[in-house]
Formats: sequence, structure tokens, C-alpha cells
Amino acid sequence: MTSRRSFVAGSLAATAAFSTSRFAFAQSLPAGYPADYAALIAKAKSEGRVAIYTSTDESQGQPLVEAFKQTYGIGVDYNGLGTTDVYNRVISEGAAGQMGADIAWTSSMDLQMVLAQKGLLETYVSPEAPNLPAASLYKNIVYGTSIEPVAMLYNKNLLKPEWVPKTRAELVKLLQEHGKELKGKIASFDPEKSGIGFLLAQTDLASTSSFWDLAKAFGAAEGKVYGASGAMREKVVSGEQWLAFNVIGSYALQWQRESPVVGVSFASDYTAAFQRVASVTKGAPHPAAGRLFLDFMLSERGQSLLASKGVPPLRMGYKGPLDADEMNKLTGGNMKIIPVDEKLANNMAPRFRADFFQQWKKAMRGEG
Repeated sequence: MTSRRSFVAGSLAATAAFSTSRFAFAQSLPAGYPADYAALIAKAKSEGRVAIYTSTDESQGQPLVEAFKQTYGIGVDYNGLGTTDVYNRVISEGAAGQMGADIAWTSSMDLQMVLAQKGLLETYVSPEAPNLPAASLYKNIVYGTSIEPVAMLYNKNLLKPEWVPKTRAELVKLLQEHGKELKGKIASFDPEKSGIGFLLAQTDLASTSSFWDLAKAFGAAEGKVYGASGAMREKVVSGEQWLAFNVIGSYALQWQRESPVVGVSFASDYTAAFQRVASVTKGAPHPAAGRLFLDFMLSERGQSLLASKGVPPLRMGYKGPLDADEMNKLTGGNMKIIPVDEKLANNMAPRFRADFFQQWKKAMRGEG
């Protein structure tokens, strides 16, 4: 998520089959789309491309991007960034009046809400909005695109089977009772450097009574913190760390399929679940293409494409891989889904953050 990726559309001369499929889509819009939606498609095609700032790994976003290109013949600039980088670039470019992104798509829900409150995101009534849960939409500005439970990632060759936590309570107990044996072998997000790390910390703090117990035990075990899930994966696979908690669940399941040493566990007593959120930016260089891409992402086809790469859809009525039934089974029916609402921005107040990090650093020293 640290490099810039660009997907460039092919030549405008398409094959007959390609042209036919695009024509058919334009002639048969999904139910609920306005009659003049063809004008938005035409405008987006005239703009020629769409630019996306996102924290979503390229491997998960590529099928969606390729299908969009094939459907509309519009180029896609896919800029893979960290959550804080997405936020910072929209802030700086908005202030300069030189917005580079049409879409901001991130797992850091609270930072996206700050962008909305600062007036840097566009209001757009997507025809797909009625297909989203009420808790996945904020004033037709911020749209949830997936529901993502967090997981524990562990090295099956190093962590004793009887030590694999099945609940949040077991994770706390493991660190409290075996902290010396696990010294330097536990990992999680760095809430100071990672937007999603801070969001999850605040969710855990508000939803559990054991947050500071876990933080203190983690610090006493000399736990290591990282700015991205990928870094934690590398450490767990190499054996430098044995267990990582609060890892993005869709990534963890993907890595489990790819590596025989990786195991995944979801806490059955409490599992936080965030939503990757997307918005059209204010001052977008290709606003029609941005709106079209957002609609495509939220459509039945777009959600299925995301699911094909392990991103759990949130569209109501979706049935297939990683649907609501499967997610509930994985997490024991105890997901705490973070709603898309303005309360998310409250935790970003400077005084609140300063107080939190003062206590966090104390816990990381094993104090408190």
C-alpha cells in the first residue's frame, strides 16, 4: 500500500464483443437508476479517466478496476496509499485547490468523516444508496463499501495450539500469563502511525472493559507495533512475531490461503468490524467518472467482484462468498460493526488524542 499503481485503459478501438457488452449495459440500467443516467455515463467517458486514492491493496482492488475499464472504456489511476496518506493528500490538495483524486477510498472511517466535516468531500446521491444499510451511509457523502471484521494472525509452527486465542478474554489472559515467554513476539497496529490502528483502538476502548488491561499486558510483553497489516504479515510468516491481533480480517484470510504457516482466529466474544468507506472528492478533476466508479463499486456486480478477492460486501440482499451469514459464523455472531456517522470525528479532537496517547505510551511501558 506504499507505492503508486496506475491502471491505464487500452485503446479506444475495442473488439466487437467489448463494444456490444458496453452498449448492452448502457441500454439496460439496473432497477432504481434514473432515466438520465446515460448522460452521466457519457460525461464520464468524455472525461476519460478516474483517479483513486485508496488504502485497499492492489490485489483486492484490481478485479473491480479491470471490470470498470472493460465496461466503460475509462482509464483508472489507482494510487495505493496508507490510510493517513489518503487523508493528508486530500487535505493538502484541497487546501491548494488542486485536488488530484476523484475517489477517496479508505479503511480509516474517522479520518474520512473529518474530510466530510471540512467540506472536502462531495454530496452525491448514488442510485445504489437504497441497497446499503442505514449505518453505512452518511448524508450521501460517505459510503460504506464493505464490512471488515478484524482477526488474529499467528504462525502455526511457533505458537502452541493451546495458546491460540479464541476470544478477546483469552488474548488478554495469554499475554498476562505468558508474557515472558512471548516477549517481543506479539504485534499489532501502531495507533499513532496508522489511521485504522487508531480507529480500532477507539472502538475497542468504547466497546470493552479490557482495553487497558490488554494494552498494559501487550506493553509488558514488549509487543511490537506497525503501521500496516502487510508489515505484520511479514513478521508473522518469518517467525519474528508469533501472533498479531487487530489485523484486517480479509487480508488475514487471504494470507492464510497463500501460506501454510499462517493461521487465523476470530474472537467469538467480541470482534470489531470497520467499513471501508468511499467518497467523491470536492473539486474532483473527473467528477462524473468518480460518481460512476462509486456506483459501480456499490452495485451488485461491483460487490461480487470485491468478494471474489476476499473483501466482505455490505450490500443488502447479497448472497455469496463472505456474505453476512458467513461473517457471522466466522465471528461467532458477535461483530461490533462501526457505523458511518459523525461521532467518528469526535475522537480526532487534538485534546482527546493527546490524552489517549499519553495513557497509551504509559501502557506500552507496562505501567498503569
